[in-house]
Amino acid sequence: METDLHMLLVILGAAVATYGTRIGGYILITTLKRIPPRMEAALAAVPAAVLTTLVAPSFFTGGWDSKLALVVALFVGLRFSHSWMLVAAWVVVMTWRHTLGM
Repeated sequence: METDLHMLLVILGAAVATYGTRIGGYILITTLKRIPPRMEAALAAVPAAVLTTLVAPSFFTGGWDSKLALVVALFVGLRFSHSWMLVAAWVVVMTWRHTLGM
């Protein structure tokens, strides 16, 4: 395997940017005595935003099997509060998908 200097620099730059944003957020939050309500609302919206960016492309560009798996996961996630049920439903749908040869 050949080492590409450009790729290593891209990976290093991404690592520095990721670390910088994480440590910067930590430093910002720890220096505040009280988190402003707008910042608290923004931080509360982050999990939903991240989940949407991960799930939406697969739902809109994937086949019917991806849509089915996501819908089943949604219903299981809404019905049961335990995450192990979500994983179990995912395994069932993916096994069914593999069995049908898709």
